[in-house]
Amino acid sequence: MFAVFLRLGLTSFGGPIAHLGYFRAEFVDRKRWIGESAYAELVALAQFLPGPSSSQVGFALGLRRAGLLGALAAFTAFTSPSAVALVALASGAAVLDGPVADGAMSGLTVVAVAVVALAVLSMARTLTPDLPRAAIAVGALVIVVVLAGPLGQVAAIAAGALAGAVVCRRLSGTAPGESLGIAVSKRAGAVALALAGILLVTLPVLAALVPHPAIAQLSAFSRAGALVFGGGHVVLPLLEAEVVSPGWVASGDFVAGYAAAQAVPGPLFTFAGYLGALAEPGPGGIAGAALALVAIFLPGFLVLVGVLPFWEGLRRRAGVRAVVSGASAAVVGILAAALYDPLFTSAISGPPTLALAVVCFVLLAVAKVPPWGVVLFGAAAGILLALL
Repeated sequence: MFAVFLRLGLTSFGGPIAHLGYFRAEFVDRKRWIGESAYAELVALAQFLPGPSSSQVGFALGLRRAGLLGALAAFTAFTSPSAVALVALASGAAVLDGPVADGAMSGLTVVAVAVVALAVLSMARTLTPDLPRAAIAVGALVIVVVLAGPLGQVAAIAAGALAGAVVCRRLSGTAPGESLGIAVSKRAGAVALALAGILLVTLPVLAALVPHPAIAQLSAFSRAGALVFGGGHVVLPLLEAEVVSPGWVASGDFVAGYAAAQAVPGPLFTFAGYLGALAEPGPGGIAGAALALVAIFLPGFLVLVGVLPFWEGLRRRAGVRAVVSGASAAVVGILAAALYDPLFTSAISGPPTLALAVVCFVLLAVAKVPPWGVVLFGAAAGILLALL
């Protein structure tokens, strides 16, 4: 399991949707470890739950095939390549200086604008294909603008879920019919769900009572991981609110790191490792990166394990599918707000950077250049603009 997922972790470029395609080719077509319908249901469940969808699918595949050790092996192997690369970048970012380094960082921030713009458009086509869900997305955008910070993100998702329960009942499709075949007892599921809830509630209280940077960062990253719906890109505004607003990481370093995360394979959530390595005050370095990575991934895995034994009954209820549709539509509005601030406001400083953003978007959307290729192009173009 470790060997298979390490290869996928080294070669799976393109973000969570692409990762799901790689997983399907490997485990449904090639190895036949899971059937087509069961895999489709697993993907749907991961989209329903908070957390990193592609990593949750990988974790579940490991759990299905080889138990808990298989799940941990799958997660570690798939996550390590991008985590190591981003932590190495964070370690070097503090010593890079001069026009070449500044130009490269500027180019990376511009690429982030193009990547997120494409993500907003792609997700809008899928998640808001009709007027009710488009209205939910617009409402979520307004909430995020009015209520800045983590409160706005939570309020927008909650409002979207409530609206979905009312207006999306006839828009949610039908439940899948085949069982996942992942053996998790209801007792283990209940324990996992209880632990996820305890972490979400008690860590902020502990951080307030014990003013230690490591506890504060553990609370912040676990909260971000617990509240992300809709895939890896959506973690951007949540993490920005948690680490940039309190001054732990500079806005420029945040946006540049997020852009660089597009150039590495594997899950986008490893961006948290980059932030944990840079965050001040705090452990920093490898210790800070490890703390951030464990904190941001753990809630999603606990919720997944907790829901699995109860999903068979829940998935047949139209009301549950309607809530998911509303929350997913709200994600589009949240991401659209993040596209403007902090991305656009930090990266676009004039006509040259705006033109570069448009070119990067065309390369991604029309020419279908892989994200890592556009990142390299953006960095080179940023250096050229700085030298000129």
